[in-house]
Amino acid sequence: MHRFAAIDWNRPWYAAIRGRGQAIAQADDWRATLNAAAAGLSLRNHRGLPLSFVPQQALPDGTAYEAFISASGQVPTRDNLHDFFNALVWLTFPYIKTQLNALQAAEIARAAASANAAPVRSRGPLRDAATLFDENAALVVLRDSTNGRALADALRQHRWREVFIERAPLFGPECHIVPFGHALLEKLVAPYKAITAHAWLLTADDDFFALPPIAQIAWLDAAVARQLAGGLQPCSFTPLPILGVPGWADGQDQMFYSDTAVFRPPRNRIGMV
Repeated sequence: MHRFAAIDWNRPWYAAIRGRGQAIAQADDWRATLNAAAAGLSLRNHRGLPLSFVPQQALPDGTAYEAFISASGQVPTRDNLHDFFNALVWLTFPYIKTQLNALQAAEIARAAASANAAPVRSRGPLRDAATLFDENAALVVLRDSTNGRALADALRQHRWREVFIERAPLFGPECHIVPFGHALLEKLVAPYKAITAHAWLLTADDDFFALPPIAQIAWLDAAVARQLAGGLQPCSFTPLPILGVPGWADGQDQMFYSDTAVFRPPRNRIGMV
């Protein structure tokens, strides 16, 4: 069996990465194919260094992963689903990934300077938030309209029946969801009801929803990268039970959404993006 045969590329959550992902997954030397794609896209890190994907063994002992990518432009990549999806996200959302790496590297350098020592492994709030984004974010684009704002409010307030049942027709015309985090994409290979993403909400005007899919991805990449340049905190997210998205799971009836172990009420007010 091929190493990536378990991926069902027809699932809606793989739409953004499907085009390149399917071809790379079928390649005999998938890392070389990744590097060819990165070179074809002229991908570079925040220091302007060409981006490439290298074996995990290239990461020196004691060097932080994010600091290594920042200093070298090389992304240590293991032969597994987790790192495969990470690489596909680099190809699909290079501006977001570059900005996340820049934030992480700056925090590592700041911590090292304050400790007057080698880069430390402890994480502060910004690094925690960047890691959550990188691993588990879902980008939620809402139309800048009365309906879009109402849906955003219901999401933040965990009014799940309103979100997924009463406002189900808004998904697509008024709400576009793109899983971003590579750990999230990995979990969705074998989907289960309780998978919960860290949703990053943003608004777009009518022009976005009229764009073809490839142009929507490019718009998202640039728009979210600009937002991240201003920093982020864990409270920037709101939970999203991803298989609650209408059409993304079988059996989405009243009982499905009544499962409070998954569709939980809020414990406190969630921060707003």
